[in-house]
Amino acid sequence: MGRNTNYARNMLLNDFDSDDDFEIIALLALEEERLERERASTSDCGFVPGYRFIQPDHEQGHQRLFQDYFAESLVYPPNIFRRRFRMSHYLFLRIKSNLEEKDEYFVQKGNATGVLGLSSVQKMTAALRMLAYGVAADFTDEYVRIGESTVIESLKKFVEAIVDIYSTKYLRSSNSNDIARLLRVGERRGFPRMLGGIDCMH
Repeated sequence: MGRNTNYARNMLLNDFDSDDDFEIIALLALEEERLERERASTSDCGFVPGYRFIQPDHEQGHQRLFQDYFAESLVYPPNIFRRRFRMSHYLFLRIKSNLEEKDEYFVQKGNATGVLGLSSVQKMTAALRMLAYGVAADFTDEYVRIGESTVIESLKKFVEAIVDIYSTKYLRSSNSNDIARLLRVGERRGFPRMLGGIDCMH
């Protein structure tokens, strides 16, 4: 029993004199001891005291994603993929390939026992769901089978890799060719000599 439990028991013992009172106190103390043992036994498995470790089935998460979006007979058609991932299937696979080339973190590896870890599709999906929907890190666990800390790590590595890979092409200042092209597009849409107007007034 904990120190607080002993203190409370001693205080109660001093206040009650009858055998019935003593019996009730003894039963309460036994129940408290049983609860403490139960809490201790469930906390042995986890990394945080009081929490149980849940073994995620990474393979099941990958298979579910693959069947839903990447298999020959997919569950969800391309328009749903685009809506959920905020990009086309082709673009997703191109980014996946670039990420695997840039950072080994996104390459699926096995552990010492040969069990495969998380796939690049799982890590990308978790990161994109956080970015696209603003969901919490632990929200992706049910479907993708990826833990909260790994989701956060995947998101950080995803963003860093995307900036490294694509910043020189897509995150740069416009040059004269870009400006000319954008002015032509604006003119075709009925906004001549308009570049970057956000109030739609000219």
